[in-house]
Amino acid sequence: MSNEPGAPALGTKIIRISEAHEHVGKTVTIQGWLYNLRKSGKIVFPIIRDGSGMMQCVAVKNNLPETVFEALKGLTQESSLTVTGTIRAEARAIGGFELDVAEAQIIQHVSEEHPYPITPKEHGVDFLMDHRHLWLRSRRQHAAIRVRHEVIKGIRDYFDSHGFTLVDTPIFTPAACEGTTTLFEVDYFGEEKVYLTQSGQLYNEANAMAFGKVYCFGPTFRAEKSKTRRHLTEFWMVEPEMAYADLEEIKRVAEDLVVHLVGRILENRREELKELERDTSKLESVKAPFPRMSYDDAVKLLESKGSEIQWGGDFGNTDETLLTQDFDRPVMVDRYPAAIKAFYFQPDEQRPELALGVDVIAPEGYGEIIGGGQRIHDLALLEKRLAEHNLPREAFEWYLDLRRFGTVPHGGFGMGVERFVAWMCGLEHVRETIPYPRMLYRTRP
Repeated sequence: MSNEPGAPALGTKIIRISEAHEHVGKTVTIQGWLYNLRKSGKIVFPIIRDGSGMMQCVAVKNNLPETVFEALKGLTQESSLTVTGTIRAEARAIGGFELDVAEAQIIQHVSEEHPYPITPKEHGVDFLMDHRHLWLRSRRQHAAIRVRHEVIKGIRDYFDSHGFTLVDTPIFTPAACEGTTTLFEVDYFGEEKVYLTQSGQLYNEANAMAFGKVYCFGPTFRAEKSKTRRHLTEFWMVEPEMAYADLEEIKRVAEDLVVHLVGRILENRREELKELERDTSKLESVKAPFPRMSYDDAVKLLESKGSEIQWGGDFGNTDETLLTQDFDRPVMVDRYPAAIKAFYFQPDEQRPELALGVDVIAPEGYGEIIGGGQRIHDLALLEKRLAEHNLPREAFEWYLDLRRFGTVPHGGFGMGVERFVAWMCGLEHVRETIPYPRMLYRTRP
């Protein structure tokens, strides 16, 4: 055993478990944590995780110094260690490979007096959320976060390869996109009140007038006192915005993005979906074109299914589920009543009481995953809308400048990462799609 913590045996290479297939027959070192331990007489089978995968190791008493074997035999869950040995293929083992242990070093032996709190037994949600910093080590949670990683990388790759420029927008904003009732107010050095952003859209409109096609991607905040399985107070959202774009172009890009991301998850994260017990056949049905309907037709459909919705009302969670129950892919609903949309939506020329907005509603009860539309590009109309919504004109003078200097039809949308990941993973609640969820009554850990 080496005297230096975590040091590999002389001449061996430290590898990640995910790289095991490249090192069959070679002696390597793995650095990780004990996930599980099986014992069978003079052989112990420590299963080690290192964040990239899991590896079953085989430690034979006759092949190791007694102190090393006894140390491995007495290991507790989540103890940290390094092991050195030879990789060999083993189809029956987790991950398809095993490591025959030649050396091992225990970095930290977790105390048996204070054992790792998350055990194989059943735990309540509150207990697991209180220990979220440890729950992330479990296989299901690990799988969900890796799917999230793939979604985020896929989003960036999609926009980067389609002519969009990433332009970051501020977290502190002096004005609201959609009124201040759902914003977190911040005392800004005692000089003024600002808000945590609920969207980067207004700034992104300015960015689009400079770069043509842009996107921003970061945390956003909504002070809604909601406890549904679809809501967080802090979540991540990607928001593309395009100059010279109408509603149909916005719908096309939204559909293309969703199809791209679903295909990428199916291609790269099959093992994670399997761990999550996700029915991938439901994702394989997600192909273009998506069903499209107007708000008018959506209300009629909902009424026929027994909903109490009336024209002019917004859709609730149950309504969104009813709308998609006959479809195997997301549904696009457009042209909502202007009265239930934000001040910046462009009205329909034929029916000014309608806004040129669109929502993309995921199947299987996952609700709205994308919301967006065409923005008002006429200065006089935008000034009128600000007044109607009782918004402070001085806070929006810079926004009005976009209509004074080279205004063009434009638009975009926002897509929340957590709802999309919940849909991909088949998870019941969005709290498992983000490392440390912030909800109405939870700000820790």
